[in-house]
Amino acid sequence: MSNLVKLLICLIFFVVFIFGIIGIWETFRTGSWLPNFGGTTQTTHALLLKEIQTMGKLELVKYNFKDVVEHELVRPYMPNPKAILIVQGEAVGCIDLTKLTVGDISTDRDTLVVHLPEPELCSYKIDHSKSKVYNTEFAILEEAALVQEAYKQAENQIQQSALEMGILAQTKQNADKILRPLLEKIANRKVVLRYRLQAVLSKPK
Repeated sequence: MSNLVKLLICLIFFVVFIFGIIGIWETFRTGSWLPNFGGTTQTTHALLLKEIQTMGKLELVKYNFKDVVEHELVRPYMPNPKAILIVQGEAVGCIDLTKLTVGDISTDRDTLVVHLPEPELCSYKIDHSKSKVYNTEFAILEEAALVQEAYKQAENQIQQSALEMGILAQTKQNADKILRPLLEKIANRKVVLRYRLQAVLSKPK
């Protein structure tokens, strides 16, 4: 047997020996050599409740939007970086029932009159799980910032579009359809929903 073959065999045995030592060490280190005796694993937590938030906003309508956003950074002497996004989002109209006071509820013979707070656009947001970047151009060094700004503009557009499409008026209509029958069933009498008068002060001339 040549010296080269002997050296090769010794090298193989040395590698096997090293891997064997590593395997034995990992077994003792992790404790996997110990018998389980049919036991189960146990996990403990130290969970801290940080805040309790009162959920008093009654959501009455949701608008779902889909938009194709083209956001461009205009430059005088260079190609304009551009991002094209396909965006889906939503806007929710609600009434904050935590603003109700005892003075907002009155009776008129057999009728219960409830003065509700004005409806609000309580949330508007992009659904990033359903949105995507369709294309970018000339935006190698600033693609992330360009896309982030495009999403921001898309979210602002959702807010504006929801208000322009009458989401607050629709919230009032749905309150009359959903909330009023519920209150009538609880109070066992006719219920009339009204909204607080909001005074508008004009600037002195």
